[in-house]
Amino acid sequence: MEIFENKSLKPYNTFGIEANTRYFSKVYSVGELKEIICWANQNNQPILLINGGSNMLLTKDWDGITIRIDLKGIEILKEDEDWAWVKVESGENWHQFVMWALKNDFGGLENLSLIPGRAGTAPIQNIGAYGVEIKDSMTELTALEISTLKIRKFTNSECKFGYRDSVFKNELKGKYVILDATFRLSKRNHVLHTDYGAILSELERLGVENPRIQDVSRAVIHIRERKLPDPAEIGNSGSFFKNPVIQAEEFKKLKEKFPNIQGHEKNGSFKIAAGWLIEKAGWKGKRFGDAGVHQNQALVLVNYGNATGKEIYDLSQNILEDIYRKFGIMLEREVNII
Repeated sequence: MEIFENKSLKPYNTFGIEANTRYFSKVYSVGELKEIICWANQNNQPILLINGGSNMLLTKDWDGITIRIDLKGIEILKEDEDWAWVKVESGENWHQFVMWALKNDFGGLENLSLIPGRAGTAPIQNIGAYGVEIKDSMTELTALEISTLKIRKFTNSECKFGYRDSVFKNELKGKYVILDATFRLSKRNHVLHTDYGAILSELERLGVENPRIQDVSRAVIHIRERKLPDPAEIGNSGSFFKNPVIQAEEFKKLKEKFPNIQGHEKNGSFKIAAGWLIEKAGWKGKRFGDAGVHQNQALVLVNYGNATGKEIYDLSQNILEDIYRKFGIMLEREVNII
């Protein structure tokens, strides 16, 4: 276990924000993780956990220790004729895990292809795309309680999954480190989710008439590559805002005023496309210094080079206030603000 002092966190966040941490350490095992947490507690150092760094915005330096989680491994725990239960360690790249599943013809994760980040932070956010979320296939996860160093298992229901939400973003925020997650993936009779977004039209464009799970993944990747910027080329954290959910009556009034407003009905409520609201308000493609709104996807805020975290945050605040003025809807940030 090595501890570094005054280290830049720019390589460890996909926004590419320049910020320093007083101490920094990478951990490759649960034993090392426990050891560094003990060190932090003994030295009164607040802890910042970083995994893939894809769902965070650094607005200041961190006066404490930053711990990078690098636990690796994928294991088939058990299987029968229909299902495989697969455990993935928290430090594994999420997209590479999805590709591993598809290589083994395991279904359930194909719609979640090319989502940036790592497996350990995916349950915190209950990541989702094209009609599929983590909660649909994750059976349980293992986490380390920071205060006691005890390991606990959480069932799917105990994670209290919601739309881009979980217990780890609320009452247990900052109290646990996710070590691994287990998924039940189909081995045959795969259920394809192709009726959301542009998947069907993309499959048609690719000339696929009888899609397999691998084809659905390929379609999702093509769509995401066209719409979303690669963090390796331009700093971003994917979708910056959640899609707001409003009541039917409110949606009806907005529909009368804005006939082209996009909304998906579920259980009497409507999920509105935040990207549509932001684009309609005129923010798409706008740039303010090195902070901006992506030209192809208004839901994505970007760092064109040397934007500070505060500049990105201020831009998001201006968008929040403008959307509320124009539509009466208060957007919510999806990323974790540090």
